[in-house]
Amino acid sequence: MAASRLVGDISSVPRVSPLEPNVFSAFAAAGLPFIIVGIVSTWPLHALTPDGLVERFSGLRVRARIGDYVSAAFSKKRESKEMSLAEYFSLLKHGTPGLPPYLGNQKLPELDALCRWPHYFTHFKDLKIWIGPSDTVTPLHCDYDDNMLAQVWGTKRILLFPPHYAENLYLWESNPVLFGSRFNPEAPDFSKFPLAQAASGCQCMLKAGEMLYLPAGWFHHVRSTSFSLSSNMWAKGTPAVCGNRGEVPGVR
Repeated sequence: MAASRLVGDISSVPRVSPLEPNVFSAFAAAGLPFIIVGIVSTWPLHALTPDGLVERFSGLRVRARIGDYVSAAFSKKRESKEMSLAEYFSLLKHGTPGLPPYLGNQKLPELDALCRWPHYFTHFKDLKIWIGPSDTVTPLHCDYDDNMLAQVWGTKRILLFPPHYAENLYLWESNPVLFGSRFNPEAPDFSKFPLAQAASGCQCMLKAGEMLYLPAGWFHHVRSTSFSLSSNMWAKGTPAVCGNRGEVPGVR
């Protein structure tokens, strides 16, 4: 879905109860993020504990982001290492210098089967899994598709900026559907990125059992504030009533 330049600034992200698809479409038509409570908490994956996950899927092959994966985010230079799920949890237990290793953007059908996604869109891309301890980070970027982010365990702090601040956030095109930002909203350097001073964002805390709807083009910087398991899907189609919401400018 193309991103909107027509939405205004927001100071908070509202929470709503589970929605029927037609009601979800009406909410989504506004082009603003919102959080749905009461869906993820019913998933079989939510009911598992970390120990239970490892016991059940110890041999599952995963690829952990290692090294300085924040500076190398969205690039082919980002380091990663293949291992079993049990080996990953052992690595976390014994600790590593620098950033904690992160199972980011993992395609794991075995865990997909334990999620119960609502039918809000006609088409989704592959479901992805994100597992990591506190302080795993995905730096500021925007996607060209609508995003549904389900927080299964733990809490994530998400810093959000509307699409119309694209020209203030020093973008670069990582791939045809993702734009990274050179600006770090957690450690803003306005001497280096002066236009970012005009970008008005907001923070939301996504808690276990909640699901964030993030429209295409919204910039988001994500940090886990506790041990976290998330799942997300990017929508290929649009809710029936949403239509086209413009283009993302400012790519440099």
